[in-house]
Amino acid sequence: MIEIEIQNETHQTQHRIRFAAVPRIGEGVRLLEPDGCWASYDVLDLWYQKADFGDVWVPYLHVCMTPSESASKAPASAAQRPIGDTEIAGDERPVYGEEEFVSFTG
Repeated sequence: MIEIEIQNETHQTQHRIRFAAVPRIGEGVRLLEPDGCWASYDVLDLWYQKADFGDVWVPYLHVCMTPSESASKAPASAAQRPIGDTEIAGDERPVYGEEEFVSFTG
């Protein structure tokens, strides 16, 4: 088993996990979320650093949640907002319904 330090870009956390093989850049890994559910993550970067002891190189992974996974975990309030609601809270962008767009047909 190989102990790898994972730096999670999505949650800004670091964990040490044991793998049978080192994942490559572009591969996906399944990690346990803080809420107890499993989620898919993409490997963004892989590098090795020399350990504090002996002549050992420790692998590090930089991961980010898979875009399709992060879209499915979007807040329910955003999904339930009515079409045409243009109220902006924080740095949310306005959501417009079809009636706000220009029609190019006669």
